[in-house]
Amino acid sequence: MASSHSDPALDSLLLPFTNGALCWPDGPVLFLRARDGAALRQFPLSQLVCEQSFKPFADELQRSGLQVVPEASPATATRYPLVLVLPPRQRDEARALLARAVALAAPGGIVVASIGNNEGAKSGESDLKQLAGLGGCLSKNHCRVFWTRPLDGSHDAALLDRWLALDAPRPILGGRFISRPGVFAWDRIDPASALLAEHLPADIAGHGADLGAGYGYLSAEVLARCPKVQALDLYEAEARALQLARQNVSGHATLAQVDYRWHDVTSGLPQRYDFIVSNPPFHTQSRADRPDIGRRFIAVAAESLKPGGRLWLVANRHLPYEETLNAGFGQVRVLAERDGFKAIEALKANPAVNRRPAR
Repeated sequence: MASSHSDPALDSLLLPFTNGALCWPDGPVLFLRARDGAALRQFPLSQLVCEQSFKPFADELQRSGLQVVPEASPATATRYPLVLVLPPRQRDEARALLARAVALAAPGGIVVASIGNNEGAKSGESDLKQLAGLGGCLSKNHCRVFWTRPLDGSHDAALLDRWLALDAPRPILGGRFISRPGVFAWDRIDPASALLAEHLPADIAGHGADLGAGYGYLSAEVLARCPKVQALDLYEAEARALQLARQNVSGHATLAQVDYRWHDVTSGLPQRYDFIVSNPPFHTQSRADRPDIGRRFIAVAAESLKPGGRLWLVANRHLPYEETLNAGFGQVRVLAERDGFKAIEALKANPAVNRRPAR
């Protein structure tokens, strides 16, 4: 079933084919950063090869019966007569993606991209023009869709190689971590996570989880500061970030068992935990505020903690999380506030302790 959410960039991406400006090919079509939507139903879905590293979007595509691959690499021999792209907002990441799209196009193939006007549409169009030249462009739905001429090897090969390297994982913070553009707070320690890490008590113990682990900073701090932790599961919806977390956290000397899970936390967790830490997302990939995502993280944490289990959470001070915290936990207290953030500890009620004695 197609997603019911409005997706102007996706609708605009397919506009050149519905209005006759471009012809849909007979062969396989690669869709980079693919998202599901009703607009796709105009075309043979069996032709689509969808690359999507964000778990909620990947799950939607798979539920609709679309083929989803973790990564389409130019190192393989497969080339496509049409490559569709929904570039991200971060420019280095977007340039690398456009370069990979050009590299994956077959001789005579084309690359078509669509970006919202407030998400960097003009920059994206300029970048594709610089890399391979433009065959056309259209504006609709507050988006721009633009495409190459049929590719015949005349693109700027040196620029393509430079842009492909823009997305490569690299050392940050003096080599303490590995990261890459596009990942949340990719080249720094997020101040909210740093505040929470500073207030983690050393007596955290047992089997825990990090919800929305990013490139692994908070998990690394838990393992470094809390020697009684026996196991830690990292949940992260963005596979590109989880790959980095695997490198960053596995490099810390620890006796704890660590597991890495590509998972949409909002769908719930598969087991129960002694403790949970989280710096939950509160916006979409387009940076629109979505406090409901953070509230769902809190509700899932409450569902997934054992009685007496503890949640350590950090959030923007203005976000309306109190009602959800009070509904799911027996005790809630603010540990610290700084730079517009608040670190919170929440204790899940233990029925055996809180139950009134029988009369």
